[in-house]
Amino acid sequence: MLKTVETFIREQDLIPPGSTVLCAVSGGADSICLLHVLYTLRFRIGFRLIAAHYNHRLRGAESDRDEKFVAQFVSLCCGATRLADGSTLPSISLYTGSGDVAGQARLRGTGIEETARDMRYDFLRQTAREAGADRIATAHTANDNVETILFHLARGSGLRGLGGIPPKRQGIIRPMLTITRQQVEDYLFRRSLPHMEDSSNSSDEYTRNRIRHQVLPVLEDIAPGFAARLADTAALLRADEAVLTAKAQELADHAAPWGGGLSIDSGAVARAPDPIASRALRLLLGRLWGGDRNCSAVHLSALLRLCRSEAPSGELHLPHQTNARRAYDRLLLVPRLGPIPLTEGPLPLPGELDCGPWHITCGEEVYQGQRQGSWEFWLDRASVPALLLRGRRTGDRLTPPGRLGKTVKKWMIEEKLPRVQREVLPVFDCQGRTAAVAGLGPDRVFAAREGQGSWHIVISSVEA
Repeated sequence: MLKTVETFIREQDLIPPGSTVLCAVSGGADSICLLHVLYTLRFRIGFRLIAAHYNHRLRGAESDRDEKFVAQFVSLCCGATRLADGSTLPSISLYTGSGDVAGQARLRGTGIEETARDMRYDFLRQTAREAGADRIATAHTANDNVETILFHLARGSGLRGLGGIPPKRQGIIRPMLTITRQQVEDYLFRRSLPHMEDSSNSSDEYTRNRIRHQVLPVLEDIAPGFAARLADTAALLRADEAVLTAKAQELADHAAPWGGGLSIDSGAVARAPDPIASRALRLLLGRLWGGDRNCSAVHLSALLRLCRSEAPSGELHLPHQTNARRAYDRLLLVPRLGPIPLTEGPLPLPGELDCGPWHITCGEEVYQGQRQGSWEFWLDRASVPALLLRGRRTGDRLTPPGRLGKTVKKWMIEEKLPRVQREVLPVFDCQGRTAAVAGLGPDRVFAAREGQGSWHIVISSVEA
């Protein structure tokens, strides 16, 4: 089994030489096996190993028993190793943590299993950062992979879910993903390695346990070797998923920060094939939500319909306090609380500041005749001794160079600026007159002419 795991690690590039790996250890058979395997392979592959245990405090004395057992196992079985050349590999350090999972589940309104997983991984990632680990190894086996695939199949998952557990993702690695539970038990038995049994694993209260105890045995009886063949199929599906995700990433990369959220060309999303468009939207939501949180197929389908609608505007409420707004040719994904409010104040001349969702810089230079834009423009320094940044007011007017004057509101509508954006676009006020408007550009009275000293204004969105 050691050779199988080592080959898998090298083929999947799970642990590059010189890495530091944090091994998650619950005390169960799978995690004890993983810790011992990595402990044995660390010299041959060339990596540093540490261990971490999280006490969920869900099973009373049993949870405390497991924590104590892990500490004893690491102390007795993972000590320093003397090598043939006389050098010594250090003993394994153990980091422990705990949390009130049940209490947090009540506060968050989430299930026990989901809350436990989130708190455990938060602990593992924080520990990895503190210990300088660049990989977190978990003891998922081939059996876990099959159970996951069947679980997703029962829920009506798409290609991503049917691909099962990936060998690596976002710093998490699964070195034993090709190893069966029977192989784990054989490994521990031959080496007389103890482990703890989690009493909750025997309960059919949990869906995964019912799949493990009731569904898989029937499928294996009907088709011996079912688990192995399903795992092979999942690997092919993951390869397909990787290609589609790469194409989706290309589309998602065209999104830009906007008002504490993201903005993307709705037409580009609408024209993309469904498998790519839906994945691109999922990636964008992941950027906003700070991780790969759940977004159902229902929400993704609604977002696609919003992008493909003939109506120029529309709005959706999404999970995690997020709104999706269609504004002409833009799809805006923004916090439900709305954009960062615009605060009134002077613009340093020269200088820079954040104004609501916008970052504004002002430089001093001679105007060379560059094109006056909506988000980058040049104002005559002699005509502009000071600038006040404020929101739009009723009656504000703007006369862009070479164009007729209109109210700022009419200009915003004609230029198809999103309604939600109109209220947070700063007006550049010079002694009570509109010198420029973000998204529309300068007024011709204040616009610099070639050869004049100017204020060079650049407006960009503050990163979410």
